[in-house]
Amino acid sequence: MRFIPGLSDLLFTLLRKLLFLWVRTDVLGASKEQLELDPDKPVCYVLQYSSLSSRLVLEQEVLRAGLPSAQATMPADRGLRRSFFFLYERAGGLFRRRHTPALTPRLRQLVELGLADPELDVQIVPVSIFWGRAPDKEKSLLKLMLADTWSVAGRLLKFFRIVVHGRSTFVQFSKPVSLKQVIDEYRDNDEKATRKLARILRTHFRRVRQAVLGPDLSHRRTLVDSLVRTTAVRQAIKETVERENLPEAKVRDKAWKYADEIAASMSMVTIRFLDVLLTWLWNRIYNGVAVNNIEIPQDIASKNAVVYVPCHRSHIDYLLLSYVLYKNGIMPPHIAAGINLNMPVVGPILRRGGAFFMRRSFRDNPLYATVFNEYMHVMFSRGYSVEYFVEGGRSRTGRMLQPRPGMLSMTVRSYLRDHRKPIVFVPVYVGYEKVIEARSYLGELRGKKKQKENIFSLAKSLKNLRNSFGRVSVNFGSPITLNDVLDDTRPGWREENYNEEYRPEWLPATVEELSNRVATAINSAVAVNPINMVATILLSTERLAMDERVLVRFTDEFMALLRAYPYTNNVTFPEGSGKDWVAYCEQMGFTSRYHQKLGDIITLEGNNATLMTYYRNNIQHLFALPAIIACLFENNESLAREKVTSLTAVIYPYIRSELFLQYEEDELGGVIDHWIDILIERGLLRATDGRICRPEDGTEVALQLRTLSHCVIQMLERYYIVIATLRKNGSGSVTAQELEEQSTLMAERMSILFGLNAPEFFDKSLFRNFISNLRANQILIPDDADRLCYTESLEEVAEDARLVLSPALRQAIRQVTMLES
Repeated sequence: MRFIPGLSDLLFTLLRKLLFLWVRTDVLGASKEQLELDPDKPVCYVLQYSSLSSRLVLEQEVLRAGLPSAQATMPADRGLRRSFFFLYERAGGLFRRRHTPALTPRLRQLVELGLADPELDVQIVPVSIFWGRAPDKEKSLLKLMLADTWSVAGRLLKFFRIVVHGRSTFVQFSKPVSLKQVIDEYRDNDEKATRKLARILRTHFRRVRQAVLGPDLSHRRTLVDSLVRTTAVRQAIKETVERENLPEAKVRDKAWKYADEIAASMSMVTIRFLDVLLTWLWNRIYNGVAVNNIEIPQDIASKNAVVYVPCHRSHIDYLLLSYVLYKNGIMPPHIAAGINLNMPVVGPILRRGGAFFMRRSFRDNPLYATVFNEYMHVMFSRGYSVEYFVEGGRSRTGRMLQPRPGMLSMTVRSYLRDHRKPIVFVPVYVGYEKVIEARSYLGELRGKKKQKENIFSLAKSLKNLRNSFGRVSVNFGSPITLNDVLDDTRPGWREENYNEEYRPEWLPATVEELSNRVATAINSAVAVNPINMVATILLSTERLAMDERVLVRFTDEFMALLRAYPYTNNVTFPEGSGKDWVAYCEQMGFTSRYHQKLGDIITLEGNNATLMTYYRNNIQHLFALPAIIACLFENNESLAREKVTSLTAVIYPYIRSELFLQYEEDELGGVIDHWIDILIERGLLRATDGRICRPEDGTEVALQLRTLSHCVIQMLERYYIVIATLRKNGSGSVTAQELEEQSTLMAERMSILFGLNAPEFFDKSLFRNFISNLRANQILIPDDADRLCYTESLEEVAEDARLVLSPALRQAIRQVTMLES
C-alpha cells in the first residue's frame, strides 16, 4: 500500500516530533561552512543502513542547521523522490534470520542518473548516527545489547537502543563526496561505477565508526588470557621458572595477575557518567575550556593508530583530554597511568574510563616487562588510540621535562613488529591559568617530600572546588608520523626482520630523535595567557614590582613581539590588552596592588613570587631567541651584526636542548636576522654604520630590552656556574656526576644568597643536560677513569661569557665557587 504524498509527509513529521520528545543529540559538522557545500549543486545525504529512526534524526538535524531538507525532491527531472539514500538495506524480516546487508536500489539509481547526464554533479553528504557510543567489550549481555557497536542492529535492538541511549545520540556530518568525480572513470560501465561509489562510502563509514567507537574490542578477560598465551610471555614464564626455581603454574598465574593489573576495562556507562561529572566540574572550577586545532585528531583518528602525547602539568590533564575528545566525536584513548593511581574507589573508575596501569620501573622484573610490552603491542596492532606522558611525571617547574624513552621505545618496537596500521603521534599542550596542585608543587620545590596519592589526600583536595582556576586551553599540535621518523633515522628499516625480542642497535638514536620531535611539537602548540605574560615581565624586575602603567605598556610590547614573529601557527594568544591582563592577574590573586599618589604599583609577594615562575616557564621558550640577543647588550653598548649572529648561534644549542626550541641549525641564521630586524623595528635596538647598538640608558626601551634579556639570563648564569666549577677543580679532576652535584649545590647557595625565586635554578636535571651537551660537543671529554677533561674550547666559552654576563654577575658566581679571578 502506498501513502498519498501529502499524508506521508505529515505522518513523517509527526513521527519526527514524537521521537524528539525523547531523543537528544550532539552534532558535529552540520553547517554549510563546515561542509563547504556548493549552492549551485544538488545535495543528497547518505546513511549507512536503512532505518526509519535514522531518517527522522537526519531530517531533524538538517532542518535545525538550515541545510537542504533530506525529504525534498531532487531537482527537476532527476528521478529521485527524496534527497537521501541508504548505502545498505537489510535482508530478512523482524523474526527471520537476517542476511548480509545489500546495496540499495536508490544508490544504483543515483549512479545511473550521473552516468546519463555528464553535467550532473551531486554532493553526497555522508551522515553517521550513533545511539550511544560503546566499545564492544562489556561483561553484561544487557549492556552489550543496548550500546551502539560495530554489529548491525535489527529493529528490536534498535528500539531498545533508542529507549536507553536516545538521550546521548551522536550525529556526525562529513564533507561531501562528488558523484561526478567518483563515476567519471567508469562512464561506460554502471556496475563498476556503483561498486566504486559503494566502496568509497563503505570505507568512509568504517573510518568514522572507528574514530567514534574505537576499534572492535574483545572481552577484557579474553584479552588478558590471550596475553599470557603469546610467544613472548610464554618464553618469559619459562625463563622465570628456570631462574627462580618456581612451579610453572605459579609463574603463569603471576603473569596473568600482571596482565589483569595492567589492562583497562573501558565502559561506556562510566564514560557517560564521567562526561556528566566533568561537565559539572569544569563549569565549577574553570571560566571556560578553549579547544584549538581539534580538526587534527578528527582527521587522523579514522585512518591511523593515534598516540596522544600531552604535556603533563596536572592530574587534570588526562581527564580533560579524554573529555575534549569525547565531546568532539572521537573515542577517548586508553591512558597510561601510574600504579599509584590504582587506589580504592578512584582506580576502578579510572580503569573503566580507559586507564591502564603501569609500575614505575620494570628493570628488575622481566616477566612484568614482557607482559606490559605485549599489552602495548595489542593496543597498537589493533589500532587503539593510546595516551601517555613522555615526561614520565608532572612538571613541578612549568617547563617541558626531558622525555623518558620507555613508552616511546615500546611504541617503536611494537611498530617494527607489525607496521600495517600507521602510528601517528598527536602532541597536545594543556595550558592552565592556575594549576590545582600549585601549592603542593611549591612545597616539593622547597624540599618537602612528595605525598603519596591516596583516597584521603583526594578527599582533602576537594576543598579546591570552591576556588576558580581561570581558563584552560587544550591545543593540538602538528602530528608526527612514525614512518617519517624511521625513514629519516633508518632508511630501509622496512627490509629488516623483527620479532618481539629484537632490539636493533639504532633504536636508542631513533627514540631520542622521536622524543625530541614530540617535546618540541608540544612546546610549539603553547597557549599564551594573561598570567604567564605578566609573570614573564614582573619576574624580570629586580624587586618584583612595577608601576601599573609601565607594566601595561611592557605587557603590550612583549605581546607585540610574539605576534610580530609567531613561533608557530599552533600558538594561541589571549584576547584583550595589557590593561585587561594586569587587572585579571590581580583578580586571580597572583599580584598585589599598592596605591600611591604617583601611580599604583603592582607587585609579587610571598609564595606568589615563586609560584609565578611556574607560569613564566610555560612560555619561556617563545622569548628565548630575542632574549639571547638582548643579553648580548647587557654588557656591550654596540656589536657588529655578524658578532651578534655568531654569539647567538653559539649559545642557542644549549638553550635549545633545555627548552626544546624548534629551529634547526641550517635555518637559525635567518631566524636570528629576522629577530634583529624586529627588535630594531620596535625600537629596542638601533642600527648604526653596520653595528647594532642598544638604546640610550635611562629610556623606557632600554628598560624593556633589559627586561627581555632577563627571560634567559638565569640559564646563562647556571651554565657559567658549571664552567666556573670545572675551572676551579681543573681538567681531569671530577666526574660528570661529581660536577653535577657540585654545580647544583653552588646554584642552590647562590639562590639563597641573592634571593632568586626560581626553583629550577638549582634543578639537578638541568645541570645534567648541560653537562651532557658539553660532552656531545666535545668540549668535555672523559678520560679512562671517567673524569672530565676540557679542551681550549671551554676557555673560549668562558671568554664569550664576558660579553654576555655583567662583571658583577661573573664576580658573584666566582665568589660562590671560590674561583680565583
